[in-house]
Amino acid sequence: MADAVDESLQVYVSYATAEREFLRPLRVAPGTTIGQAVETSGVLAEFPEINLVTQPVGIYAKKKTLDTVLRERDRIEIYRPLIADPKDSRRKRAARKDAPRAAS
Repeated sequence: MADAVDESLQVYVSYATAEREFLRPLRVAPGTTIGQAVETSGVLAEFPEINLVTQPVGIYAKKKTLDTVLRERDRIEIYRPLIADPKDSRRKRAARKDAPRAAS
């Protein structure tokens, strides 16, 4: 008869700010969801600014919902809001790069 450890899944919960990072391995039961693993991990206690209603989550850079069932070795990522839109940033860099040519 297999014990509970053999039947559990190894997953990871990750979150990072500019100052700190959080990466916690967890053993969870089959059928555990992203939301359940995040709550179990303790990340919400360490980073009270996390709001799972507004902040997206994902597994290996692919957005998922909180009710997504986990698989062995999934890395759950909690994403922070973007400070700047990447498309706007690229446009501004391109405009600055082209500006000296236009002045010539």
